Amino acid sequence: MSNFTRAYLAEAGTTLRQIDPDTIDAVVEIVAGAREDGGRVFFLGVGGSAANASHAVNDFRKIAEAEAYAPTDNVSELTARTNDDGWETVFSQWLRGSRLTPKDVVFVLSVSGGDAAKRLSLNIIAALEYAREVGSRIVGIVGSGGGFTAEVADACVIIPSENREHVTPHAEGFQAVVWHLMVSHPRLKRVRTKWESTNE
Repeated sequence: MSNFTRAYLAEAGTTLRQIDPDTIDAVVEIVAGAREDGGRVFFLGVGGSAANASHAVNDFRKIAEAEAYAPTDNVSELTARTNDDGWETVFSQWLRGSRLTPKDVVFVLSVSGGDAAKRLSLNIIAALEYAREVGSRIVGIVGSGGGFTAEVADACVIIPSENREHVTPHAEGFQAVVWHLMVSHPRLKRVRTKWESTNE
């Protein structure tokens, strides 16, 4: 058992060292620019990435003072759209209802990034196709391979994984590492976090 733990932590260390800091800075700059232009940030994620999207919305709003939202935070609308119109269009129709504009950013958190051939995250693919029609900026933090998100994004952070059995836990785990870096970045951070301010 301890061998697994040590191996997993070693993989995590290797993964961290392979994440491209320049791409992170590019995403930060896109989000900062949108905030300055009065744009919004829409986080899209499914499963564990949906929980991460909710957490990211909190951090980008509270720490970076960016206007941010996630469709998965409203379970009533999400399930109504899924029930009435289908899962594949749930995000694109939500973005349409949110009056997505070229000033806005669609921020994808995903393991696959969307893969039409494998029928993975088709709702994210549809949302990104709509974002491209509108002219919104697209960014993401996705697992190794990157999928459709990496193909169409203005900047996309790839979380590599040397062990195919751990693509999902590393992708979802490092999503949190990367977005916490972003809201801590001097280009985005506006509000000091409470715990640090009480421990001087």
